[in-house]
Amino acid sequence: MTKKKTYDNDSISSLKGADRVRKRPGVIFGSDGLEGCEHAMFEILSNAIDEARAGYGRLITVTRFADLSIQVEDQGRGCPVDWNEKEGRYNWELVFCELYAGGKYDNENSDNYEYSLGLNGLGSCATQYASRYMDVTVCRDGKEYRLHFERGEIAGEMRVTELKRRHTGSTIRWLPDLEVFTDIDIPAEYYREVLRRQAVVNAGVTFRLRCEVAPGKFETEDFLYEHGIRDYLAELAGEDPLTEPVCWETERRGRDRVDKPEYKVKLNIAWCFSNRVHLIEHYHNSSFLEYGGSPDKATRLAFVYAIDKYLKENNKYTKGESKITFPDVQDCLVLVSSNFSTQTSYENQTKKAITNKFVQDAMSEFLREQLQVYFIENREAAERIANQVLVNKRSRETAERTRLNTRKKLTEKIDIANRVQKFVDCRTKDVSRREIYIVEGDSALGACKQSRDAEFQGLMPVRGKILNCLKADYPRIFKSDVITDLMKVLGCGVEVQGKAAKELNQFDLNNLRWSKVVICTDGDVDGFQIRTLILTMLYRLCPTLIKEGYVYIAETPLFEITCKEKTWFAYSEKEKAEVVRQLEGKKYKVDRSKGLGENDPEMMWLTTMNPETRRLVKVLPDDAEETARVFDLLLGDNLSGRKDYIAENGCRYLDMIDVG
Repeated sequence: MTKKKTYDNDSISSLKGADRVRKRPGVIFGSDGLEGCEHAMFEILSNAIDEARAGYGRLITVTRFADLSIQVEDQGRGCPVDWNEKEGRYNWELVFCELYAGGKYDNENSDNYEYSLGLNGLGSCATQYASRYMDVTVCRDGKEYRLHFERGEIAGEMRVTELKRRHTGSTIRWLPDLEVFTDIDIPAEYYREVLRRQAVVNAGVTFRLRCEVAPGKFETEDFLYEHGIRDYLAELAGEDPLTEPVCWETERRGRDRVDKPEYKVKLNIAWCFSNRVHLIEHYHNSSFLEYGGSPDKATRLAFVYAIDKYLKENNKYTKGESKITFPDVQDCLVLVSSNFSTQTSYENQTKKAITNKFVQDAMSEFLREQLQVYFIENREAAERIANQVLVNKRSRETAERTRLNTRKKLTEKIDIANRVQKFVDCRTKDVSRREIYIVEGDSALGACKQSRDAEFQGLMPVRGKILNCLKADYPRIFKSDVITDLMKVLGCGVEVQGKAAKELNQFDLNNLRWSKVVICTDGDVDGFQIRTLILTMLYRLCPTLIKEGYVYIAETPLFEITCKEKTWFAYSEKEKAEVVRQLEGKKYKVDRSKGLGENDPEMMWLTTMNPETRRLVKVLPDDAEETARVFDLLLGDNLSGRKDYIAENGCRYLDMIDVG
């Protein structure tokens, strides 16, 4: 018997030191998988970016080593690592071994980082805690400081040497720990994407990627946008945008709530319209906002408001027409925003969305004001924007109506199919597996129903000889319940123009509900005629089914040959003769095979329906014109031609005549 665990005062414990990250990496990095490992890398990169943004250094180098270790090197002031009188500890302890410690908390009253990407004081310490090892080299105050950490703990002591050449900067190399992350193999493409994005929003800063391809051999790639998002937008828009790129900047001050402190926001927005490309990207304090948040909401509100206002004032809407929505604008808008604020509320530590209300309000108000002025001063561009947005809107509404109508028709069609008299559906909804057997009469339906695999084989009986679709006109064809029911069950509609087929949809192969359409009739003259009439119907109403290879004929045996306890099935006179030859000298019995309705289920499954043993002949009209000509000759109105053909070729089929 399992002893029950107690839950008392001694049950409560807390994680300390490196265990706060190593045992719960998902809390800090959003994941304990590759995505979390990537975010840890970005935390270190963020510190280098903050230095460059503060005006210290114009080159940041990221190295991806073959052993999956990572190095970030900047030309900043160098991270403070010496003694901190105020805290009574070394700064390296605070930066690399203490969560929520750093130099970016009092941004409003500090000249260090006015607009900082790394605000939470987690990055350096959390990444160090999550590393197999981390080597830190800091150059500042004419000295070089070296630190070595292993699995969250300092190994040895800080080493200090005098610099021969006076320069500053930080170099951090670490190996993510597989005891913390399930995967540490960050692909080179991730580095390229991150550094390219950072080059976009950090104008004039070069981001260099070095990938080790062989021991000591590196491939180098630089990312630089001298004018930031202005150059990036021009690159995205190409040579033929609908409107010329525009870049707007401003600074605002405000609060997220009346009782909250005031902070600064710097807005930088570049945009244009294009009928070739559309893209919207938002960045905040250099971080790419994959999920947007406040700036995305501001963009949606402002552009819809300003364009809708222009459309109304210039009578662009038709009477009773609904107003535009953001997807109509988005389909032709290319916009990149790179904003900064002295206080930022991220949704979480992964920084993929921000929630600042003032950022949203300030950006929305600024865009509205600027767009209204732009529409007045750029009349031709405003007309192009308005017309394109309306085209997008009306196209969307037409497509939506079409989608709803199609869905309605499909739903109705399936409902009708389920109500078609004597139609037997199969269970699976996987069209690639579904087969429909068109069988001859109710008795054959009963036999096939007992022998089929109900998972993927459906049945549709035809009652007697159906209408000759080559001799009948369309109104008469579509008055036939047998034909219309069969076409409804197939689901693909008919290739007939006009109103004759008003109860059936226009042909669409994508709506076919079956992977195989199998014609299954008796192997006698009547069965052959019914098979021909069904083929004729398909050929006239939906020939694409035959051309695309969806139509099959199930061969049924003509003879049963029994010898002792063994039975052979022969599908032709030739096959019967071969079996009889093998049984020469033995006592055997040859019976004409019964009709489908008289066969027992085991035989039906074995000879006609089992995919492993049945014989299916795919109907492939290699020459459609020849097929049409023969169908027309034998079943059409050309009586003299048919008479001549029978007189010339009838002798070849005398043995098949069913005469009493």
